[in-house]
Amino acid sequence: MNLKKDRTLRLILGDQLNIHHSWFGSVDDAVTYVLMEIKSETDYATHHIQKVAGIFAAMRAFAATLKELNHQVIYLHLSDKHNAQQFDLNIAYLMQQHAFTHFEYQEPDEYRVDEHLKAFVQHASFSYKAYDSEHFYTSRNELGNFFKGKKTFLLESFYRYMRKKHHVLMINDTEPLHGQWNFDHDNREKLPKDHKPVAPLLFSNKVSEIVEEIKNANVKTIGTIDANNFIWPVTRKQSLALLDFFNEHCLSLFGTFQDAMVPGEWSLYHSRLSFAMNIKLISPKEVIDSAIAAYEKNSAMIAFNQLEGFVRQIIGWREYMRGIYWLKMPEYAKLNYFEHNEKLPDWYWTGKTKMNCLKNAIQQSLQYAYAHHIQRLMITGNFALLAGVHPDEVDAWYLGIYIDAFEWVEITNTRGMSQFADGGIVGSKPYVSASAYIHKMSSYCSGCYYNKALKTGDKACPFNSLYWNFYDRHESKLAKNPRIGMMYNVWKRMSPQDKADILTQAEKYLKQINEL
Repeated sequence: MNLKKDRTLRLILGDQLNIHHSWFGSVDDAVTYVLMEIKSETDYATHHIQKVAGIFAAMRAFAATLKELNHQVIYLHLSDKHNAQQFDLNIAYLMQQHAFTHFEYQEPDEYRVDEHLKAFVQHASFSYKAYDSEHFYTSRNELGNFFKGKKTFLLESFYRYMRKKHHVLMINDTEPLHGQWNFDHDNREKLPKDHKPVAPLLFSNKVSEIVEEIKNANVKTIGTIDANNFIWPVTRKQSLALLDFFNEHCLSLFGTFQDAMVPGEWSLYHSRLSFAMNIKLISPKEVIDSAIAAYEKNSAMIAFNQLEGFVRQIIGWREYMRGIYWLKMPEYAKLNYFEHNEKLPDWYWTGKTKMNCLKNAIQQSLQYAYAHHIQRLMITGNFALLAGVHPDEVDAWYLGIYIDAFEWVEITNTRGMSQFADGGIVGSKPYVSASAYIHKMSSYCSGCYYNKALKTGDKACPFNSLYWNFYDRHESKLAKNPRIGMMYNVWKRMSPQDKADILTQAEKYLKQINEL
């Protein structure tokens, strides 16, 4: 008797390009994989053109790899006639059109997509199964279980737990290598004037056809792109090359200059691996294992603090942020601790501002779809918080402009760490500063229209008055915070006239914010 074999359709999302997933361990003609370029994903935020083109290019390359390995693949281009531009509608069509009897997918990393697919399969007439993406060190709920019953979620505690569990940079089961857990105090120096950072490794991918399709589909994007020389990795081979380049040329100074900011030096010693990792071309474990191997091979050139700082960002911060996301969503996306309601200044979308630090950070972001963590936290995020911008506005900007921004990692960094809109779930204090910090860690202040030394006056640096205005405005919520009590002591010691002048200056700047 001939029995008709069940046929399975498996969905691969644009950030699930993990060739080492167990799905691909064997070839089965009864299993077909589908990847789809859809407008529901391009249009939920206004994305950088490099982000959209980069994800599509990586998806197409991944589909080609699967075909080379003899897997059955369906690929829906953005412009395809039967593309309904939504996951559920496309899946339903394909299930019927190709007589598939079973559907499978990997659990999405974004709450929005996860809810969409769960709602779809729960009302479907066919059987289904969801799989882990097999990418992260942790499960979705691991952080929540670790902190169960606790009121605070201390990153350092979670980081030490991760180091012990996965035996990363450990002497034994309980003792960290070199006797301490965190070497952060050895890092974060300003780039010397005569120091020329290593030139970044860039790729020359051709994405002109993709860019044309994006334009023809009327997808609204921001930023610029060289479609004949797309610089970001779109294959696993390129991602591994970027990892090797980092280990060989950047790791030895990564920690030292990880917070430094210099006009014209957009890459410095950062790995720029976040895009490749976040679409799963490479895994956090192989990145960490590779960096540790490079250190062990060349410990005479690579100081331990450089390695530990890099490891902490991945096994600590990255996994921590994902854990907070799945513990606190969907409520997290509505938190607005300071009740801020202002619009994002227009020049966040153009970089056309007289403030040198913001001009450089934003123009760099528009050109490369990238800025490192301190540019995001202490320049663009800092100003948005001081200006009282609504967290929704800030979220949308960060989610759209950066090539590595996916909500599971973006929103906890933006709404939590940057904007303190979560009231202290992620960070123990608001990360705000006046011009002093910016001058300390960058050369942006040199040649700026505004004077970093002035709090008031026509050319006073806006950060200075807005900084004190922020603390004055939110004293009822912040005065008892032990990490910033000293700043209120400084504020209280100022003369009534000086305080009035600073607040007047801040009010003036806030009213003409689009002209700064």
